[in-house]
Amino acid sequence: MKTWFITGVSSGFGRALADALLARGDRVAGTLRDEAQRAGFSRLSEGRSFGYLLDVRDHDDVRRVVAKVEDEVGAIDVLVNNAGYGYEGSVEEATPEAVRAQFDVNLFGAISVLQAVLPFMRKRRAGHILNVTSMGGLMTFPGVGIYNASKFALEGINEALASEVKGFGIKVTAIEPGAFRTDWAGRSMIRAGRAIDDYDSLLTPISATRAARSGKQPGDPARAAQAMIEVVEAENPPVHLLLGTDALRFVREKIAALTHEIDTWEALSASTDFPA
Repeated sequence: MKTWFITGVSSGFGRALADALLARGDRVAGTLRDEAQRAGFSRLSEGRSFGYLLDVRDHDDVRRVVAKVEDEVGAIDVLVNNAGYGYEGSVEEATPEAVRAQFDVNLFGAISVLQAVLPFMRKRRAGHILNVTSMGGLMTFPGVGIYNASKFALEGINEALASEVKGFGIKVTAIEPGAFRTDWAGRSMIRAGRAIDDYDSLLTPISATRAARSGKQPGDPARAAQAMIEVVEAENPPVHLLLGTDALRFVREKIAALTHEIDTWEALSASTDFPA
């Protein structure tokens, strides 16, 4: 029996993973933003599901809740940094407040949770951290650049952290989903208003398609949950795990395009060193 700490278990990947873990007998401490949801989650499985109210933007409260989980539920074996939301709008039109809000949750909140859990894992010389990023943390789509930026940043944290804590017996994996049937493109998506007509021809059809596909995406959250469990059980888990055939396709296309661009401009890139 493992103890998992998952941020954001009200729906989506967090809830699918929590349900799968409880079904197999593990303990799950999950964070929620609503008292009724918190109480409901705690009632899911007597003695194995524990709901905690938490806003990951509150650094001090994050530390308090993590300490409480360690004391009341037990040593955290696996942290899943899952809390986050989507933001749709052009880069030019995004307000500073909207950009900061996106990073406060998707990046700074995740860092706060990492910093609260790591001292316990480091002391025990054991643990596994799953940071839920996105295929959009490795490549981009028009209209979600601010979201992409927050996930690119979390990818950087994930990769650096993996090398920093490897010697302590702590494993770190970025979970990089493609399009799954979660609320990301629905309830969990903030859609900014548009004031610059020049973007309409590009972004309006993309936005309409994204909204129309909500609830019809190819990815199955229950299967994603099983994949995450399998990674945690692996002896040598990856630092990056793509989920979904669309994620595999888009990220491979990005890598191929980047490789082509590097090769094309290699001479100019190499010309900037001091002469040998």
